[in-house]
Amino acid sequence: QVQLVESGGGLVQAGGSLRLSCAASGRTFSRFVMGWFRQAPVKEREFVAAISWEFARTYYADSVMGRFTISRDNAKNMVYLQMASLNPGDTAVYYCAASSMQWSRRQGDFHYWGHGTQVTVCS
Repeated sequence: QVQLVESGGGLVQAGGSLRLSCAASGRTFSRFVMGWFRQAPVKEREFVAAISWEFARTYYADSVMGRFTISRDNAKNMVYLQMASLNPGDTAVYYCAASSMQWSRRQGDFHYWGHGTQVTVCS
């Protein structure tokens, strides 16, 4: 089992920045692909970013490319999502997730999920 706890959400003005953190515990964290997903009101949950356990390969949704940065610290069992140039369209609950696949960004491949942290961007 892997337990994930997100933090760092909040209310921010458009154009601002936030950094989300995800603390992992349980199984060998360093071997998991870690991802961030988000769900806005009345919308389906969508992929945001993922980072592999080996070589820190990253992948981003087109909507956040160039504005968000995912990173991980395997020594601390932490994953981060640095978000910049936020706009109201980024308002959502952000979830941290872990996958034991070698590489994936499909929600179905992520079997461990946090409870989410709310990010609200006001104009």
